Amino acid sequence: MTDNITKTEAVGKLVSLAKEVEIKDPIDWTGLNLQEDTVYEMMAENVINQIYGVPETHRETVSLATMTKLLVENFSMNMKIQMLEKEKNAASTDRS
Repeated sequence: MTDNITKTEAVGKLVSLAKEVEIKDPIDWTGLNLQEDTVYEMMAENVINQIYGVPETHRETVSLATMTKLLVENFSMNMKIQMLEKEKNAASTDRS
């Protein structure tokens, strides 16, 4: 990705693509003391550093492993949130 463009341009392209994905699965930024654009740019730069820090022959495997780890992490966090919401709703129902 960074072969014919600068790192800054590559970060911008990754941020743009990632935000397009967010349209279908939006992130709730409410209550977070973070700037969305800053977080996207920081993560995109980290991804570029990680992927170009490994030999080209391993990049696809590293990318797939990283995506799998992030999907599992996201899934488990969503499950925890659902469990907490159920517990919260059950507790408020018990008080009624």
